[in-house]
Amino acid sequence: MTRVLVVQNSKGSGPRRLTRWLADAGVTADVVTAWEGLPRTLDGYDGVVLLGGGYLPDDDAEHPWLPGERALTAEALERAVPLLGICLGEQLLAHVAGGEVTARSGETERGMCALEVLPAAAGDPILGRFTPGTLWMLQNHEDSVTALPPGATLLATSAECRVQAFRVGHAAWGLQFHPEAPPDAILRWDEAALADQGLDRAALAAAAKEHAEENEAGSRAVVRAWASLAGGS
Repeated sequence: MTRVLVVQNSKGSGPRRLTRWLADAGVTADVVTAWEGLPRTLDGYDGVVLLGGGYLPDDDAEHPWLPGERALTAEALERAVPLLGICLGEQLLAHVAGGEVTARSGETERGMCALEVLPAAAGDPILGRFTPGTLWMLQNHEDSVTALPPGATLLATSAECRVQAFRVGHAAWGLQFHPEAPPDAILRWDEAALADQGLDRAALAAAAKEHAEENEAGSRAVVRAWASLAGGS
């Protein structure tokens, strides 16, 4: 059976519906919490998923497991092991591959957002099926990728944040959005912190619910398409 490594980078950013969708595709997810220890190599794995975290990819002082996670990312790129980076995971991929990540970049997004899949995504194994079109995805970030790695292909964008999805080589994808997170995840966000930013949690949740069906269908398709690559099909 296909086996993939799923790296959880914070207690609040687990795999959620990702593991169910991977299992439906015949993929076993080996979820490891980064702060408790990472494997040294990707030997024995057919793919790797890097989840979100709410900090920068080189914040080694506060998160000492990051050098090991960057090494796994570099290994995936070198060996063309299918990689899916989500939020922090996207930023790790960009950082390792030679791009630029900016803290508090001004591209902050909270809640359900409309993303434009670009013509450059035509033929892409993950996002090509959505070209041309719109994806509704959950977002929760203030840091972002502000320069793509050399040779990377920008696949999706939005008015608020330019780099929403990109591909490096033929087997690594970075997603700023959260396909693993259902719309009702918003109800577990810090209400006071959102209020400090002028945002109402209940209003964000209600707006996200309006696009729940589109979000689930698009998110499942993204995960299943990536799973098929990890499975070699």
